[in-house]
Amino acid sequence: MLHALDIAFVVFHTALVVFNLAGWAVPRLRRANLITLGLTGLSWGGLGFFYGFGYCPFTDWHWMVLRRLGETDLPRSYIQYLLIRLLGLQVDAGVVDAVVLLSFLAALAVSLALNIRDMRKRRGRGRRIQQQSTGPSQGRQ
Repeated sequence: MLHALDIAFVVFHTALVVFNLAGWAVPRLRRANLITLGLTGLSWGGLGFFYGFGYCPFTDWHWMVLRRLGETDLPRSYIQYLLIRLLGLQVDAGVVDAVVLLSFLAALAVSLALNIRDMRKRRGRGRRIQQQSTGPSQGRQ
């Protein structure tokens, strides 16, 4: 059961990371992407206030599973763990943290900009539809 949980965490958490970084590229998923980015930021900063900056409950829960499987010396960063586990790469934790933060901020900026643009387009479309439904101007006869 623990091995299945380990695999589930790797699949789910990795998919969440990819979605956070690129979900804005799919117009139908932009709002959900902005929400997951917001929740990630709240976790890193809000929960991070109590547990340390960058805190992620998914990482914490995954580490609990891995420790029960006998893993030791787990890195603080989930991305650093993925680099080691999936690619066999040892990268300095500070470098990983900096790249993760910059990538998150870039994805958040793009997602926010595209969500605002999409919202403005929807508002404009709604106004045009409303104007069309009221018919021609009242001044004409």
